[in-house]
Amino acid sequence: MREALETDLRAVLNGTLNMLGTVERMLPIAGDVLIHARAERLEEVKAIDREVDAQEERIEAECLRIIALHQPVARDLRLVALILKSLSDIERMGDYVVHVAADGAELAQTPALKRYINLARMLERLGEMSQNLRTAIADRDVTRAEATIEMDDEVDGLYEQIQRELVTYMLEDPRNISKALTLMRVGRSLERVGDHMENVAERVRYWVTGQREAETSRT
Repeated sequence: MREALETDLRAVLNGTLNMLGTVERMLPIAGDVLIHARAERLEEVKAIDREVDAQEERIEAECLRIIALHQPVARDLRLVALILKSLSDIERMGDYVVHVAADGAELAQTPALKRYINLARMLERLGEMSQNLRTAIADRDVTRAEATIEMDDEVDGLYEQIQRELVTYMLEDPRNISKALTLMRVGRSLERVGDHMENVAERVRYWVTGQREAETSRT
C-alpha cells in the first residue's frame, strides 16, 4: 500500500514539475514575439498554454484520487496540498505569458517605441527563476526555494524601472501614450509571473519541514 502511494505521489510531483516546465517553454517564445516582433508565434504560445490547462486538470484529478484512495499521512498530505495550491499559480503564469505574447503581437504592427532591454531581462530572469524553482521542488531544497524568492526582487526592480521610463516617454510626447500603456501592461504581466513563482516557492518550506510561514498570495 505504501509503495503504491509513493508511486502515485512521485507521479503527481513529476507532473507538476512538467507543468512548470511547460510554462517555462512559453517564456522564450513570448519573448520572440515581443522582442523580435515575431507575431506569427502567438498561436504557438496559445497552443502550449492549452497544454498547461490540460495538465492542471489531470494533476488535480489525480491528487483528489490520492486523497480518497490512500488517505495520506501528514508529510504526504503536505505534498498533495503543495501541488493542489500551486496548480492555480502555474496555470495563471501561463495565462500571463499569453498576455505578453498577445501584447507583443500588437506592438509588432508598428515601429518599436524603444529597445526592450529591461523586458528582455525580465523574461530571462523569469526563466532562471523557473529552473531554480523546479530544482528546489525536485530536490526538496528549502535554501534554493528561498533563493528563488530573492530572485523575484530583481524582477520587481526591473518592472518599477520600466514603469518610470514609460511615464517619461508619455510626458515627452502624448503620441507615445497608447504604446507605452501596452508596454506597461507587458511589464505587469511579467511581474505577475514572478509573483506566482514566489507563491509556489514559499510553500516548499512547509512541505519539507512542516513549519508554516506567513504567506501572501498573489492573484
